[in-house]
Amino acid sequence: MSLVMWLRTGLLMALLTGLLMAIGYLFGGPNVAFLMFIFSLVFNFITYWYSDRIVLGWYRARVVDEHEAPELYAVVRKLAGNAGLPVPKVAIIPTETPNAFATGRDPKHSVVAVTTGLLRLLNRDELEGVIGHELTHIKNRDMLIGTFAAAMAGAIVQLAYWARWIAIFGGFGGDRDDSSNVLTAILVAILAPIAAMLIQAAVSRSREFLADEGGARISGKPHALASALMKIENAVRYRPMREGNPATAHMFIINPFRGMSLASLFSTHPPTEARIERLRKIAEEMGIYF
Repeated sequence: MSLVMWLRTGLLMALLTGLLMAIGYLFGGPNVAFLMFIFSLVFNFITYWYSDRIVLGWYRARVVDEHEAPELYAVVRKLAGNAGLPVPKVAIIPTETPNAFATGRDPKHSVVAVTTGLLRLLNRDELEGVIGHELTHIKNRDMLIGTFAAAMAGAIVQLAYWARWIAIFGGFGGDRDDSSNVLTAILVAILAPIAAMLIQAAVSRSREFLADEGGARISGKPHALASALMKIENAVRYRPMREGNPATAHMFIINPFRGMSLASLFSTHPPTEARIERLRKIAEEMGIYF
């Protein structure tokens, strides 16, 4: 991993640790804040080694072999060769909302996950464009910080959810009155999801533009990737993802939680129209015209 990536990951770990400690302090003072610090150290270690399994588990994604998904594997194998990457594992997410993401701590331990809805919606050329996009994330080593942000943000939201109900039905200590507990619970219930969204913003939107360009060049089909983005955008608008965690929105090629309360107020991706316009310019550079 490059020095820049280590610095980015380290900064994100420090930020998330601080958020967890702040939640602990709000509910139980210094002692609980210290417990959150210990928890974050353990969770950081687990997330580094197993973040891909954590995120795949959230979406009930199943890793498949070449016999189960021969056409998908053929696309992944071909484009991984074009990109000079080892062939990643392939996982399928059982949802009709079309989308895809890449996860894993490095190219040798990477997974490309696609939904059943994506496989039904896209043709072969469009699928190649999407897979090329995800392989670019792998090549640029975007997955670790993206997956780490998703796992830790999800943990923050879940802890806040548990803490809210504990505070309402009893609290975190006998020396705090009920009104104080309820007020703290309300604050955390509001601030924790916002914090999770801000964590997504730490993952630069410019990485999506770079992944689009890489996907266009790896597949050689910028027009197909543009078509895929528009299809996915339109499908998500009418069929947003209902399961999963909005803290993972930045991992997907298109935000799958469009229209869902807070998730719709925080942009984790550049506008699709701007991405398509960039792909048009890339196509012209490649001597391909839409």
